[in-house]
Amino acid sequence: MKPGPALMRHYLQFKDFRAEEYAHLFERAAIIKRRFKNYERYQPLADRSLAMIFEKASTRTRVSFEAGMYQMGGSVVHLTTGDSQLGRSEPIEDSARVISRMVDIVMIRTFEQTKIERFAAHSRVPVINGLTNEFHPCQILADLFTFIEARGMNRRGIVDVDCLKGRVVAWVGDGNNMANTWLQAAEILGFTVHVSTPSGYEVDPAVAGIQNRDCYKVFKNPLDACRDADLVTTDVWTSMGYEAENDQRRAAFADWCVDAEMMGVAKPDALFMHCLPAHRGEEVTAEVIDGPQSVVWDEAENRMHVQKALMEYLLLGRIG
Repeated sequence: MKPGPALMRHYLQFKDFRAEEYAHLFERAAIIKRRFKNYERYQPLADRSLAMIFEKASTRTRVSFEAGMYQMGGSVVHLTTGDSQLGRSEPIEDSARVISRMVDIVMIRTFEQTKIERFAAHSRVPVINGLTNEFHPCQILADLFTFIEARGMNRRGIVDVDCLKGRVVAWVGDGNNMANTWLQAAEILGFTVHVSTPSGYEVDPAVAGIQNRDCYKVFKNPLDACRDADLVTTDVWTSMGYEAENDQRRAAFADWCVDAEMMGVAKPDALFMHCLPAHRGEEVTAEVIDGPQSVVWDEAENRMHVQKALMEYLLLGRIG
């Protein structure tokens, strides 16, 4: 196994890192993205290998991690539920012991957070959460970097992470893994989340694991949540694994479609984000997601750049 940073770290939820570490990651993501756009070869992870384990299907997670690792000079092993023994005939702990002896870093996209935690506890290499039922840290990492690109970067490309402090993010929709992760990010980076969900789909602060309840406010009316927000964001009404509830959720969430009226009460320069895939006419109107305030395509691309910075940090420590 090749040498890495002195202290092996995992990235299983957003609160695993401190604010100063996020400042470093955002700075590195900006540099790495700039090199990518300028066709500058940068391969610090040559001869390193990434194992990607998917128990939940993916488009953006697979492409962003796989393309990113190849661009950084490494190689990728792609495993699905049918390809691996993870939690099936072999205990998760044994899979972790074996896989982590053969690769340098592992990304897992699965259902229960406990699965990835059990794997990480027995892994000899860093483990990254590519999504679980409870958290989606890589997506929020990309979302925050996208906001910084739009609102906190000077002409020389220098990142100002402090631009996040005091901001308001409006979360409209399900109190799901994205909402949980937004709360963690708000607590660490000093902004506030306005949460509006239908009754029965609220965010559980105990699941998010936050200590400061002042980092978010709850609104029954989604329009009120969006008022004076710097960023309005949402997700599909029915997350993967909850398809049986689809009809019930469509009825419950009918008033939580982000539309022009909601964007109209946000700040004039407010951004709109969506982690994708999107269902136009359900959680967001076409007018909003395809409109001038939407940065969803930058947001999707930035998954690759922040994850490259994340893998660099986990495998090599601080650069620069």
